[in-house]
Amino acid sequence: MREQQDSQHEHRLRESYTRMLGRLREGAQDLTWENLQQELDEAVEFEAELEEFTKDELALLRAWVERDLKDMRRYLSAGGEGVAAWLGIDLSALSRKVVESLLSIADRSSIQREQFEEDLEAARADYCEGEMAVPGRMACVHCEAIVELESVTRIEPCHQCGHRYFHRASLD
Repeated sequence: MREQQDSQHEHRLRESYTRMLGRLREGAQDLTWENLQQELDEAVEFEAELEEFTKDELALLRAWVERDLKDMRRYLSAGGEGVAAWLGIDLSALSRKVVESLLSIADRSSIQREQFEEDLEAARADYCEGEMAVPGRMACVHCEAIVELESVTRIEPCHQCGHRYFHRASLD
């Protein structure tokens, strides 16, 4: 019974994460850092009305989406080869909806680069067990074991060493 509840809860978080990316994609026409923050706030408010999440769960959803967007922009700004390389997977493995959302958000060059990079330096976050993340390759910071995330999913502890912290393992 508990496993089923956990599975349903994870499914709700995954669906909300995906909906939040979709909402950001729809509002990404003039995406500045301030607009991104406002769009994230509105997406969280929408999820609060749609699903019964605690304030902590809503804060985590917002933080996870913002973390992935920051990490992707940092990678692309540093001369990375694109979203597929950042994710460490073939884009055909992703659902069309997630790919379109990520690409439309990543493609916005109107984000204030200097402010964004300052915020990245101040708020650089590692991936941690229990967080939701977009598909791709992660590496354990302790043993460098590779973990393949095939869809938006909750990160599990490292299957090799049991540690909880990860970083994105790009194809570069």
